[in-house]
Amino acid sequence: MPSVLKQMNVNGIDLAYEVRGNGKPLVLLHGNGGTHKIFNTKLLEPHFTCYLIDSRGHGKSTRVPELHYREMAKDVVEFLKRLDLKDVTLAGFSDGGILGLLIASQTDRVTHLVACGANVEPGGLVLPFQIFTKIAYFFKKNPLTYLMMAEPDIRDEELAKIKAKTLVLAGQFDLVRKRDTDHIARCIRNAKEIILPGETHGSYIVHSDKLAKLILRFTGHQ
Repeated sequence: MPSVLKQMNVNGIDLAYEVRGNGKPLVLLHGNGGTHKIFNTKLLEPHFTCYLIDSRGHGKSTRVPELHYREMAKDVVEFLKRLDLKDVTLAGFSDGGILGLLIASQTDRVTHLVACGANVEPGGLVLPFQIFTKIAYFFKKNPLTYLMMAEPDIRDEELAKIKAKTLVLAGQFDLVRKRDTDHIARCIRNAKEIILPGETHGSYIVHSDKLAKLILRFTGHQ
């Protein structure tokens, strides 16, 4: 039976989300400009109850004039509290990976974190992409683009607060500088870093089962 899109009001906005599968909770967070539909969950559904969320300003969630990672992270923390989800595996891609780092630094409800293609400050993106976003914003003034130009600003102390067992992922040809990926992994006590050969920023995630296989291995299901 196909899953049904649900809505939850948190922090004054409506978050759209789907629930799929059975088992311990797994929260999946998409990247900038995407929606929950990018994730292939078929391999995960026998092992996890998958919660696929559209971040504020994305998909079917409430549109807002400005976007900030810390507000988006607070939405998900409140989501976890409202559903009383514990022992959560959280996997986030790109902006979702940034949110995952912030969320895991703020709550013990996340016990396993998979951060894919995340950066901790705007300079963590490769230079050609930084230039591209500035040109794109000059012409279209899109708040999604501005978000990538102005944020995040995750401090080392925040990364050090993360208690979750963490897998830090990036593609060999990622949009995030390897030094930023390395830095994140160094700052988190229980982190393992994997650079995926031949992969780009989203090639192993968007409509792919590769991320699912990595999550299953990381959580001991394979």
